[in-house]
Amino acid sequence: MVALTQTMNVNIRGRLELDVPTCQTSLVRNEIMNWDQIAGNWKQFKGNVKEKWGKLTDDDLTVIAGKRDQLTGLLQQKYGYAKDKAEQELDEFMKAVK
Repeated sequence: MVALTQTMNVNIRGRLELDVPTCQTSLVRNEIMNWDQIAGNWKQFKGNVKEKWGKLTDDDLTVIAGKRDQLTGLLQQKYGYAKDKAEQELDEFMKAVK
């Protein structure tokens, strides 16, 4: 996931404003939209997930139902990945299935 950096400014009326660079915001939106596409077509993607991570059972994939956080947790549990490693694996998977 892309980290957001924010700058704070105080406008002439004394109001605090947050400025989030557009390019980083759009990257986060694209990642979310891509995972939403995977979740929305989960039945089609289950085969790809099973092929990549064979230790996951059909029951696991049914329970996950396209939820990225649950898949991350199962990758940690079944493969012993750290959370960062599991998320990196999912990011690479997303790029490969586009």
